[in-house]
Amino acid sequence: MWANETVFYQIYPLGLCGAPFENDGRLSQSILKVKDWIPHLNKLGIGAIYLSPIFESDTHGYNTRDYRKIDVRIGTNEDFKELVSALHDAGIRVVLDGVFNHVGRGFFAFKDVLTHRWDSRYKDWFHISFDGNSPYNDGLWYEGWEGNYDLVKLNLRNDEVVQYLLESVKYWIEYFDIDGIRLDVAYMVDRDFMRRLRTHCDSLKDEFFLVGEMIHGDYNQIIAPDMLDSATNYECYKGMYSSFNSMNMFEICYSLQRQFGLEPWCLYTGKWLMSFVDNHDVSRIASTLNNERHLPLIYAMLFAMPGIPCIYYGSEWGEKADKKDGDPGLRPAFDKPIDNELSEYIGRISAIRTTEKALMYGGYRSAFLTNKQCVMERVCDTERVLVAINADEEDFDAHFDIGCGTLYNLETGEDIPVNGPLHMKGYSAVFYKAV
Repeated sequence: MWANETVFYQIYPLGLCGAPFENDGRLSQSILKVKDWIPHLNKLGIGAIYLSPIFESDTHGYNTRDYRKIDVRIGTNEDFKELVSALHDAGIRVVLDGVFNHVGRGFFAFKDVLTHRWDSRYKDWFHISFDGNSPYNDGLWYEGWEGNYDLVKLNLRNDEVVQYLLESVKYWIEYFDIDGIRLDVAYMVDRDFMRRLRTHCDSLKDEFFLVGEMIHGDYNQIIAPDMLDSATNYECYKGMYSSFNSMNMFEICYSLQRQFGLEPWCLYTGKWLMSFVDNHDVSRIASTLNNERHLPLIYAMLFAMPGIPCIYYGSEWGEKADKKDGDPGLRPAFDKPIDNELSEYIGRISAIRTTEKALMYGGYRSAFLTNKQCVMERVCDTERVLVAINADEEDFDAHFDIGCGTLYNLETGEDIPVNGPLHMKGYSAVFYKAV
């Protein structure tokens, strides 16, 4: 699967393009500005872009009005087709957000129910009781996503609903030529629908990538040959920043061992979860970390650990935002990308991640571990990579069996003869290949 060898980049288009929060119906072709970001994406070594909701919605994108029309606030279907073509020409695949669990109150079928009630042919598309009422005083009750009544839950056991969604996906693939879908709130999406989606997509395009949003629970519930290829690794997202903030590398290394270790009881060995240090729903990593010197180190950890790394737009140059200040602050507009020391570093380690077989496909082992230092080992066939991270400001000598006579620094090209402990400079992360 191509995704296993790829670094992803997430953009929240309604935010990047500066769209008004409320859908005012005014056309803007601002989605085309993403074409101007292609040189920046190439510098970062990005092989796929994941776009948060782009289809017509009431406000933030996750309350869909029309699954077959690009949101007027960012462009037209033709504009998006042009963008996908430009990204493909640059060697960048495109993955869209699939919001299939719920729709907005402006969705055509729900509006029909509000108008025609019992006589609406769409009344069974939702979970409705005409004996109750909603917070919007509709004179009927319906199930909203996790109590949010601006998000009307779809009935994914209704074949008409499923066919409508599958036909929409067919349009995305055949007209836009997309390469994958990220399923929103996959932890609660009907499993039979997932299986039908898998079969449907496989019939339309080879190696079509499906990844599900899993905030909690067992990721094996949705990762299977007849379901999804991947899931978002929220466990290690928390483990990464918490380990740096508490200076306790045991936390993240325990999670990685539990997930990807070589023992038969490890949960996800041989699977590729989507890894991240932040996204559109959580605080920016530059605001989350207590020590800004840890910022490049956590990206090194992201690229060192098993999984598919995904970078959130703006965070590669250290943009800050706190979740407590509201979602809009997490999803800002930028006139253009910024290149700085951090983004250049991410570009260098991205090149390592996408060329070293051990980092893409290797097993995981904790080779050395203290509260402030860790050495991750990735092995695939005869190839072996060690990633040494020192979160402390002081230099450190790591005494362990390195298992080779020379280490090759994959970033600098320098050979390091091994005749004693591994020396780790303060606040450093180094990718070594065992020679």
